[in-house]
Amino acid sequence: MAGKDHLYFIIHKPYGVLSQFTDEDGNPGLGTIFKLPKDVYPVGRLDTDSEGLLLLTNDKGLNARLLHPSNEHKRTYWVEVEGVVDHKALEALAKGPVIRIKGKEHNSLPIDAKAIPIPEELDERNPPVSHQKYPNTTWLELKLIEGKNRQVRRMTAAVGHPTLRLVRVAIEELSLFPLKSGEITQVSGSVLMRKLHLG
Repeated sequence: MAGKDHLYFIIHKPYGVLSQFTDEDGNPGLGTIFKLPKDVYPVGRLDTDSEGLLLLTNDKGLNARLLHPSNEHKRTYWVEVEGVVDHKALEALAKGPVIRIKGKEHNSLPIDAKAIPIPEELDERNPPVSHQKYPNTTWLELKLIEGKNRQVRRMTAAVGHPTLRLVRVAIEELSLFPLKSGEITQVSGSVLMRKLHLG
């Protein structure tokens, strides 16, 4: 349960920013954008080239409760992929394609997958996806409970549609919006636990 001294924040992590507070290998960390107490840290992570919802807290217990596979917390992503995704590819994605992780084959669990219109809620990425280089793209909404390394990207590539842009828009009922890229908001422990189904 949330304690009285626990702090909870949600941020809209921009593209190109690390899911850590320190800079590394020329990439900026969260500390370049957000000034937070020293004991606050990210729960989980988003790859440097991914965007969207990231939780920050000093509640050490939340990390284990939220990320443990047995809890099966559903994460929702909006993903722009190369090409026009047909029904066959969408079906293969939903069934959970075989992907390779650290040289080993992994049978992905089934996911919810559907094509969606271009999301009006999202601003253009900086830098933007090149639509001269990729004239035909499709936006997908993917909901999955697994969190393997670069899993969404590996899954879309496995069905022939490499990911161009990836934005996490929700964890359970906790939504990214109305936050814009680089914005932050503090949430109460009670609201957070209810939205994450951890109450």
